[in-house]
Amino acid sequence: MMSPISLFALFDRLISVILVTHTALNRAQCSRTQSDFPSSQERKSPPVEDTMDVYASTLSPALDIFFGFYMLVVAVFSIMGNVLVLVMAFKRSSRMKPPELLSVNLAVTDLGAAISMYPLTVASAWNHHWLGGEATCIYYGLAGFFFGIASIMNLTVLAIVRFAVSLNLRSLKENVSWKQVKVLCLWCWLYALMWALFPILGWGQYGPEPFGLSCSLAWGQMKHEDFSFVIAMFSINLLAPTIVIICCYLGIAIKLHFIYKKSLINSNPIPNVVKLQRRMLVIAILVSVGFIGCWSPYGMVSLWSIFHDSNTIPPQVSLLPCMFAKSSTVYNPLIYYIFSMKFKREVKQLLAMCQGLMLCNVPDAINNNSFGDNVDNNAVCSRPGVALPPNLPTITSSNIMTLR
Repeated sequence: MMSPISLFALFDRLISVILVTHTALNRAQCSRTQSDFPSSQERKSPPVEDTMDVYASTLSPALDIFFGFYMLVVAVFSIMGNVLVLVMAFKRSSRMKPPELLSVNLAVTDLGAAISMYPLTVASAWNHHWLGGEATCIYYGLAGFFFGIASIMNLTVLAIVRFAVSLNLRSLKENVSWKQVKVLCLWCWLYALMWALFPILGWGQYGPEPFGLSCSLAWGQMKHEDFSFVIAMFSINLLAPTIVIICCYLGIAIKLHFIYKKSLINSNPIPNVVKLQRRMLVIAILVSVGFIGCWSPYGMVSLWSIFHDSNTIPPQVSLLPCMFAKSSTVYNPLIYYIFSMKFKREVKQLLAMCQGLMLCNVPDAINNNSFGDNVDNNAVCSRPGVALPPNLPTITSSNIMTLR
């Protein structure tokens, strides 16, 4: 029979074995837990691509500020110029020919782009970060694509209408009716809306530009999934319209050349309608060349980013075609003012009228004269050294009440 000391020694040895076994099991469990779950340092360091902010500017702060000022100038001149075109069109709406409505429609597209897009670009540039994230990026890309397609389609329709008119140089109203032109304008908007919605519906996609301060079609991300969208968009909305515009204006130029040549051979005076068509042809060609020329560098860079790695293009280089493309909304009013004598004359008349209204201080004249007396013109235009507009009518008590 074992003694109590022997039993105690056996019990102590058994407890030691149990403790050693328990410690070994705990260590094995801890090692499995550490292998299954990352360490705290690993959890705090996600992959590099997840932490990259695609909406942050990749340009220098000085270049961001310069880009913001550039877009502010473009926005101001675009809004002022195209509003002036619309005001002139409204003033002469009773004398406007149907094809001229397409030029008005083109001014509406340029004005819409300047108002709906450029302020957001300016604010983002000065913030050194795109404002609003993905939601505003999709909105901006959709608006830019929408107005761009509407503009190129409007120019294409305008070229076709000009060519149709040149086939029979009679009165413009006898060739193209107001109803037909309005239907064509509506078609341009609906066609542009259809293409702008395709990326929202899954065919194509919108995304930020490489420099981070603008959004457009995500060219670099459409290499595989939406490559068919890229091919269709460039073929139908850029290549085909450009060919149609070139062919139409080339045909008009050839026809006018033969008319001029025939008139010179027969010693006949050149008809006024032919001279008008020549001036309109020059303006239409300049407008089309200006738009296509502004957007061609951007299209070439976009195609390069599809067939090659877009990271090979420095952000500063990708910024230049974008700046050039966004300036396309400024050129049309300048072209009208330089090459259209009628538009220039009407603009000068409007500015002279506005200047006369600013110089004539009617409220001061009303306060300084009784309602029963005639108000002298020198009392109304009271600024010293200012020449009065010619034939300024005398303001009496009856038309003072009308002015008020």
